[in-house]
Amino acid sequence: MRVTKNNDQKLVISFALSTIMILGSTAFAQEVTPWVTKGDQSVLLQQQSSQSFIPYSGGGTTIVADSTIEYQSIDGFGFSLTQGSAQAINELTPGNRTNLLDELFSPSGLNISMLRISIGASDLSNSTYTYNESLGDISMSNFSLAGPDSDHLIPLLQEILAINPSIKIMATPWTAPTWMKTNGTWIGGSLDPTYYSAYSQYFVKYLEEMDANGITIWGITPQNEPENPWNEPSMLMTSTQQIDFINNHLGPDISASGYSPKIIAFDHNCDNTTYPIDVLVNSTYVDGAAFHMYAGNISAMSTVKNATGKNVYFTEQYTDVNGDFNGDLGWHMEHVVTGSLNNWSKCVLEWNLATDASFGPHTPEGCSHCLGALTINDSSTYETNVSYYIIGHLSKFVQPGAMKIDVTTNSSKLFVTGFKNPDNTLTVLAFNYWGGINDTEDIQLVVGAEKIDFSIPPRSAVTFTTIDSGQIGLEDISTNNNKELVKIVDLMGREVSFKPNTPLIYIYSDGTRERVLKLEE
Repeated sequence: MRVTKNNDQKLVISFALSTIMILGSTAFAQEVTPWVTKGDQSVLLQQQSSQSFIPYSGGGTTIVADSTIEYQSIDGFGFSLTQGSAQAINELTPGNRTNLLDELFSPSGLNISMLRISIGASDLSNSTYTYNESLGDISMSNFSLAGPDSDHLIPLLQEILAINPSIKIMATPWTAPTWMKTNGTWIGGSLDPTYYSAYSQYFVKYLEEMDANGITIWGITPQNEPENPWNEPSMLMTSTQQIDFINNHLGPDISASGYSPKIIAFDHNCDNTTYPIDVLVNSTYVDGAAFHMYAGNISAMSTVKNATGKNVYFTEQYTDVNGDFNGDLGWHMEHVVTGSLNNWSKCVLEWNLATDASFGPHTPEGCSHCLGALTINDSSTYETNVSYYIIGHLSKFVQPGAMKIDVTTNSSKLFVTGFKNPDNTLTVLAFNYWGGINDTEDIQLVVGAEKIDFSIPPRSAVTFTTIDSGQIGLEDISTNNNKELVKIVDLMGREVSFKPNTPLIYIYSDGTRERVLKLEE
């Protein structure tokens, strides 16, 4: 590295790359590593040989990534960690559990960056419960996390936070305490307006008690699936009720509490855009809306985003124990992964992290056929299922804070999306949604003026991730008065004119190049 000053005292920092020869207009010394999962399970999130970029001359089947066009920032990827999931994982011996959590949450593993938990019981809990079933206790003096959550969920969350202290935790209730509901039961009913204030304090108390256990809640939704009265537990909440509850109780009370979780509305299916739009345009306390995909079209997320200007999040989709790995991989890659991310979602969360070998625990009327990302067979063994790989193709490579970028393809067989990470590496995900064994899609992944070639097997997902190898062969170049500047390109390989305060690459007639950054005040 050389640091000099030009005549007008403006700093010039240049990095010479003399030992790397130029083939066409090489934009940056990078390699691309593909990771593949095949629908037939013969390859599962398996690293392939890395390739160096070479010049792209045009034509062919392409996936084009343009990091100059940015969309939403990414908050994270992961699963719902239900109380039942925590209980199943806790069946492992301490050593086996530690190894599994490291595999799931460490940077060298799946690197899960977001979890969704339930406030009280979900349908994948070992029983139906809330944190205060004391009739009329509007002051929340009897509020307590003691029980299934303190036994299983909270200790496991503490272990996870020790591995990844930055993980984002979203919390969602399936029901209010039964005495606050119009029907007084676990299933259905609505929140009695008499208890709006008490229920708001229930949320505040929850934030306080979780904080006392070292757990910060990043975001909350007021109600899971507010249009679903059939689950155990469940509770109806109309958009009018949600607006009233948030604007007049939950929002002000949380603001006064000193805690600052994001309040995210709706948390239900893509077949209703009127509900989330109604809440988002009528509440200043609401950050955005969350979606599931058990009904509707994933484009609903863009509809809500465009109508309100607020954020959208994809928070739940399950896989079935009777499902097919091949089919589930394809459907989720099309709709949940590329579908939601290409429609402005800031996260992708699959439903439940783990079950036991009997696909529990669950409440009496809860889901008995929900397939976890993991099946915990006994104290020493577990299986990885399809959603493990669905999320793994994102979480392992896309860093929180990454920007969703423009990725397009001229192939009708492919679903694609992509990201620029905070460290400027790129990640591109593609799925070949074609059924025949001979329907491999030969593509060129194009970045700027460069490309790599790759054959995507049928019914398979591939994540392409760049590895910066630009420090290889770095050395100062000697002054050579005979060499001429041929062109200037940006870091994406596009020919440009000189720009101050912008990293550029100078390409010379002798085949050498310099990376130059000229800082001007």
